[in-house]
Amino acid sequence: MTDQTHSAPAPRRRTVITGAVTGAAALAAAGFAGPADARGGTHGTHGRHGRHGHGNDTLRLTVLGTTDLHGNVYNWDYYQNAEFDDTAHDDVGIAKVQTLIKAMRAERAGEPILTLDAGDTIQGTPLAYYYARIDPITDGAIHPMANAMNLVGYDAAALGNHEFNYGLDTLRTFEKQVDFPLLGANAVDPSSKLPVFPPYLIKRYRVRGGRTLTVGILGLTNPGIAIWDKANVAGKVEFPGLVEQATTYVPRLKRAGCDVVIVSAHSGADTSSSYGDSLPPENASSLVAAQVPDIDAILVGHAHVEIPQRYVTNEVTGRDVLLCEPYYWGMRLAVMDLTLTRRHGRWTVSTATSQLLNSNTVDEDAAVAAAVRSQHQIVVDYVNSVVGESAEELLAARAVVEDVPIIDFINYVQADAVKADLTGDDANLPMLSIAAPFNRSASFPAGDVTVRDVAGLYIYDNTLLAVRMTGAQVKDYLEYSARYFQQISGTGPFTIDQVTNAVTDTAPNGTPDYNYDAVAGLDAPLTYDIDIAQAPGARILNLAYDGVAVADDAEFVMAINNYRQSGGGGFPHVADAEVVYNRQVEIRQLLIDWVSAHKVIDPAQFASVDWTLVSGGEPITIS
Repeated sequence: MTDQTHSAPAPRRRTVITGAVTGAAALAAAGFAGPADARGGTHGTHGRHGRHGHGNDTLRLTVLGTTDLHGNVYNWDYYQNAEFDDTAHDDVGIAKVQTLIKAMRAERAGEPILTLDAGDTIQGTPLAYYYARIDPITDGAIHPMANAMNLVGYDAAALGNHEFNYGLDTLRTFEKQVDFPLLGANAVDPSSKLPVFPPYLIKRYRVRGGRTLTVGILGLTNPGIAIWDKANVAGKVEFPGLVEQATTYVPRLKRAGCDVVIVSAHSGADTSSSYGDSLPPENASSLVAAQVPDIDAILVGHAHVEIPQRYVTNEVTGRDVLLCEPYYWGMRLAVMDLTLTRRHGRWTVSTATSQLLNSNTVDEDAAVAAAVRSQHQIVVDYVNSVVGESAEELLAARAVVEDVPIIDFINYVQADAVKADLTGDDANLPMLSIAAPFNRSASFPAGDVTVRDVAGLYIYDNTLLAVRMTGAQVKDYLEYSARYFQQISGTGPFTIDQVTNAVTDTAPNGTPDYNYDAVAGLDAPLTYDIDIAQAPGARILNLAYDGVAVADDAEFVMAINNYRQSGGGGFPHVADAEVVYNRQVEIRQLLIDWVSAHKVIDPAQFASVDWTLVSGGEPITIS
C-alpha cells in the first residue's frame, strides 16, 4: 500500500476574496493540478500512458466524490450561530462543493464524468435533525439534503451508517426524494440475503468514435450498523462484510460488460473496528481493494480523514487500486482521473490518479444556497430559541480530564428520567448513569440557554435505555472506559493531549472522546480514582457508592444510550445485560425538555466531583 500525492498543497483558506469565485478561477484557487501534473506516471501494472483527447484509443473518466456531508449545506455552525471555522480554517457544506463540481464539469466538458457520494448525508446538523424529528420528511417535508444533492446532480451515493439513525421509514422517504440511487450491496434481507437497496449502478457513455464506455458503481455500507442502529434494523436488515459482498457483485458487473468498476464504500481505508471482531471489519476499504479483483478505484468514506491518493495492490491480479477519501462535511472534493486505453475491443484503465480540492477557496453555489435558504432560516430560528437559563457558566472543555458539572447535568437528567419510570425491585436499586464528552467546545452561558446550547452539548441522536448491572460489571465497564487515557507516570503538569485519546487495538488513530464514559450516581455519589500510571485493565481504584466500597455482587440500574447498549465502542456487559427501561426517548430532546420544564440549570442540584485522575495514587496536575 502506498500513498502518493501529485497535486499542489491545498490552500488552507480563501485565496480569492472578491467577486464570485467560480469556473477555472475556482479550480486554480482550490489547488487543482491539471492533467500534466495529476497524471502521476506509471504505477504498478497500471503503467501505460496516453494523452487525453489524442486519438480514439485513449479516454479519460473523471470521478468526482464527496463523503460524510452530515447534513451540511452551508458553511454554517448552528451551535455557534456563526460561520463555520476551525483551526485549519476549513469551510464546510455542499453549496461550496457544488462550485467546485461545476468548475470540474466545465473543465472536462464532453468527457465522461461521474459524481458520487460515499454516505452519511442525512444526519449530523440541527438542519438534518429538524427535518427528521421536528418537521419530519415522513410527514411531507422535503429533506434539505435532497434539495441540495438533486441540484448537484449526483449519479449515485453509498449508504452510510448514519442513514439508519432515524429508522427505515425516514431513510425510505429520503430515498424517494433524491434523483439518484442509494447503493448498498451489503444491506440485505435477513431471509433472502438479497440487497434491500440497489447494490450497484451501471452507467454507459457514448464516447469518441461512436464507442460505448460502460462503468459499474458498487455501493458498500458499514457492518457496524447492526450494532449502532440495532433498534432500527434488527430483524429487518443485515450487514455482511464488504469483501464478501464485493466478491459477489464485482464479477457480476464485469459479466454485465463493465469496462471500469468504481466502488463507493462507507468504510475507512485503515483496517480496524471500533467494535472488535464481533462483526466483519468496520474499516475495510483496503481489504476490498486487496482481496477483490477487477476494482479500479474506491471512493472512501466513514473515517473522516484526508486521503488524496493511495494505492493498494490487489493480491490476485497484482494491479494497483486507487483509493481517495475527501475528508468530511464538504471540506474537500475528490477528483479521480482514470485514463483508459482501448485494447482488444474493450476499454481498460491504464493510469489512475487522484487529488483533493479545498472548498474553503470558493464561493457557495447560488442555486444550491437558494434552494435550502428558507429551511436553513427556520432551523436557525429554532436552535436560537431560549428554553431556560443557567445559574452559572458551565463548560465542557476539561470534561475529558476532570468531573465537570455540564456532564453531571447529562447524567442527572438521564438517571432521573429512568428512575421515575421504574417499578418493582428495580425501583429500589441504586441508580447510575453514563455520559461521554461528545463536544469539548460545548458550554452553557450564565443566563439564557438556547436549544443550540443543549444540542451543542449532546450532538448525537441517541435514545435512552437502562440496564441492570452488578458491581463487578460496573468496575469492568469503568476499566474499559479508562483505556481512553495514555499510560503516564508522574503527577505532571501535563497537557490534556499528553494524557487523553490513547491508541488501542480498536482505535489505532487514538480513542475518540465519545468513547470515554464517566459514570455517576443519582441519589448518592459513585466515586472512583483512575490511576493512569497503571496499565489498562488495572486503573480503577477506590470504587465506592455512597462512601461504601462497591461489592462485586451489588446490583445497580444504569442509564445508558442506545449506541452504547447496542455494543457501540465495545464496552463490556451492557449489550447482554437485562434492559429495564427503553422508551425510545431521544436524550437531546430529553435535556431540552428538562431545561424548559425546570427553567433554571443549577449545578448545586446535581454537580459533584465523583472521579479523579491520579498517578501512583497521587492527584495529577493537568494544564
